[in-house]
Amino acid sequence: MKTLARKYEILIVDDSPVYRKLIEQILSGGVYSLSFACGGSEALKSYCQNSPDIVITDWIMPDFSGLELCQRIRAGKTSSYTYVILMTSNTEKGGVVKGLEAGADDYLVKPFDSNEMLARIGVGRRIIDLHRQLERESAELEEAARTDSLTGLPNRRAIEEWTSKQLKGASRHGFPLWVVLGDLDSFKEINDSFGHEAGDIVLRTFADTLKKATRDSDMCGRLGGDEFLLVISHVSAENVDMAVNRFREQFSALSFPFVGRSVSVTATFGIAGSDSGDLKDFDALVRKADEMLYEAKRAGRNCVRVAKLPG
Repeated sequence: MKTLARKYEILIVDDSPVYRKLIEQILSGGVYSLSFACGGSEALKSYCQNSPDIVITDWIMPDFSGLELCQRIRAGKTSSYTYVILMTSNTEKGGVVKGLEAGADDYLVKPFDSNEMLARIGVGRRIIDLHRQLERESAELEEAARTDSLTGLPNRRAIEEWTSKQLKGASRHGFPLWVVLGDLDSFKEINDSFGHEAGDIVLRTFADTLKKATRDSDMCGRLGGDEFLLVISHVSAENVDMAVNRFREQFSALSFPFVGRSVSVTATFGIAGSDSGDLKDFDALVRKADEMLYEAKRAGRNCVRVAKLPG
């Protein structure tokens, strides 16, 4: 199957309809999607709305200059880089230097040759492609830094970042929020009896079951080892108890075929939170949920204990 060429969004800024039409003719039929502006204000509005890959702007315009447009583009905070080509009738080196210092990447002297324009835009395309590649790689690294490699769930860093926002929202709007710690029972015995590969299968299965049972508005992740964490909002203490018990029963009903044997694994949970959402300290919530987890362990494992904090 043939892959479609990537379109490059180009904003052309010139108060001359003749030059706008000329540039349109030069770039027609290529891998370009063109938009137009007659002045700096219109161009800046279009830039903010559409984030073009390349801006080709005249220097002299009726409202504010292409030089100022370059400065405003560079002063703005955008996630993607825009390549700027400044068109000028000024051939003096001082003018060119001013343009580059203002944030232009390249310049064209009017009247320009069509092949020269295409060549300079080609340079811009290569720079844009490099920036996009770096952005993708950076995003992938950032995602990897927030993801547990074994289970694919968010790790503690991602959980803390997400929960801090939820805590602020719960405190401001007064909705219930709960932190749930889950721990696999006798997990060391699985590793000792059947090997670490079997242990990894159990961990991934627990993670998958947990993820399927978690609403889009909530979050689940792995803290490390056989310890997992959920953050559940907008449910009462009674309902969060029921929801976690339902998940506990679903997991304990599963069977793992290890070395010709059918093995069941259970999990224990501790919950801490508030019906009113007046909570601010994530670490304190985790510590309280951990207390409830060990209380449940002492009660015989494969059960749930809830601490409802004053709010």
